[in-house]
Amino acid sequence: MSLKITVIGTGYLGATHAAAMAELGFEVLGLDVVPEKIAMLERGETPMYEPGLDELLRRHVAGFEGSSGRLRFTTDWAEVGAFGDVHFVCVNTPQKHGEYACDMSYVDSAIASLAPHLTGPALVVGKSTVPVGSAERLAAYLAENAPAGADAELAWNPEFLREGFAVQDTLHPDRLVVGVRSERAEKLLREVYATPVGEGTPFVVTDFPTAELVKTSANSFLATKISFINAMAEVCEAAGGDVAKLAEAIGYDDRIGRKFLRAGIGFGGGCLPKDIRAFMARAGELGADQALTFLREIDSINMRRRGQMVEMAREALGGGSFLGKRVAVLGATFKPDSDDVRDSPALNVAGQIQLQGGQVTVYDPKGMDNARRLFPTLGYAVSAEECVRGADVVLHLTEWREFRELDAAALGEVAAEKVILDGRNALDPEIWRRAGWTYRAMGRPTA
Repeated sequence: MSLKITVIGTGYLGATHAAAMAELGFEVLGLDVVPEKIAMLERGETPMYEPGLDELLRRHVAGFEGSSGRLRFTTDWAEVGAFGDVHFVCVNTPQKHGEYACDMSYVDSAIASLAPHLTGPALVVGKSTVPVGSAERLAAYLAENAPAGADAELAWNPEFLREGFAVQDTLHPDRLVVGVRSERAEKLLREVYATPVGEGTPFVVTDFPTAELVKTSANSFLATKISFINAMAEVCEAAGGDVAKLAEAIGYDDRIGRKFLRAGIGFGGGCLPKDIRAFMARAGELGADQALTFLREIDSINMRRRGQMVEMAREALGGGSFLGKRVAVLGATFKPDSDDVRDSPALNVAGQIQLQGGQVTVYDPKGMDNARRLFPTLGYAVSAEECVRGADVVLHLTEWREFRELDAAALGEVAAEKVILDGRNALDPEIWRRAGWTYRAMGRPTA
């Protein structure tokens, strides 16, 4: 008999995982405690923008013509407990207010709500990013509080989704990591992931602590690589070097590689910043804080980039006050192909300039509604051209393809001053300069 799967939490991770499990052929029941979110998903809509996800949902959500009907949603914990053989926990683990540590309340609540309904053998699989040691504690809780006792097992299976590529990353992952304590748990997860494993995806079996550490270690490494090249950009600014050429040269070394070596205003979003901070906090609790002190500097370099972009804009406007100056900001999301504005460097820069008296107008292809909710006092435009109209300086802060393909000459006709600052080192300087623009990029003072 085919496994039945539940997905607890239908946010970015959960909605994607539920749709992907249905695509792999399983009967899936998704649960959320927010009825409005369930109603939206039942209409085949997602509360976030993720390329391909709405289409994948409609292929499987019950009630759509031609759909498989394998995907349903509920708010009923008892229904979830009775339905599932494998329960994936995909709830949020945000940063605690006023602390670096991870807020585990959503995970703890999910496990506590599910446990009483596990009356028979079941595998509960954590996918949320949690502090190392959490799985040990949660496994003990399940064994003590689920009616099934020891037959209610726990496993940990960290997610590695990239926003903008989440559907692809779930259906065709570059690796699968499972922390298990029994052959049964491993066998069940091999059955769940039989299709990607059959396509050649590596399947790494490990213990709980290692599985928990993989995601935070990976994010810490990526953050380190990004902040390293941004630190080199600061040196290039001081020495008159070109960080783009520097990155190209060192990237040819296959021990280093070229990915994540584009200098700019740094990383943001709901994962990297809070994950490295939670990692530092947990290392301190374990008495291993000295092992991760370097992450504090990584975080500092990253946050410093935002202020440096503000100062670059000030210099481009003559070095004085922003008062009365019109500033166009291209980009609101923390990365392209997403509508996510959480801890967005672009919006942070826009907000800082506005607080210093600048008249800031923002345009983003997908993030406008979320940006308005977070920064309601900023100005917003319906297009890049409207955003740039009358601007004294243009800031390119999110590397959307739409911005790389802009008509520089046409934009020059509506701008008050043809000055563009590339906060992502993603535009072609020659195209903009041929159109009469003064082009300046971070870490490239003479390029």
